[in-house]
Amino acid sequence: MRTLLSVLALSISTIISAQAAVVVIGNPAAGDLSASDAKKAFLGKGDSSVAVYELEEGNATRSEFHQAVTGKSDAQLKAFWSKQVFTGKGNPPATVPNAAAMKSAVASSPNAIGYIDEADVDATVKVILKP
Repeated sequence: MRTLLSVLALSISTIISAQAAVVVIGNPAAGDLSASDAKKAFLGKGDSSVAVYELEEGNATRSEFHQAVTGKSDAQLKAFWSKQVFTGKGNPPATVPNAAAMKSAVASSPNAIGYIDEADVDATVKVILKP
């Protein structure tokens, strides 16, 4: 019984540690970003000079990011942006299809932010927030 519990505990810890975390990225020249500022930016309430990029709907990293940073599920996020657009209060961020496109978009502008899985980070972008 003890052996079974030990194996189970080890398996769970291995699975948890194997999952990379989502991170907010910016241009290598960018400064750090607070969690509060990230939430505002991704909900269209932040500094308007910041170009915000999202992964496409249905992407697991997008879901993980929004749960951690904005506290919204995919359905809540879709409803939020539908209301913002309908009332004329804002438009959703530009979307990119994958991590490579996200890195390219963010690296090309000093005022751009986005998010990717931490395992996809390379020298073209800088991690500015680990939620």
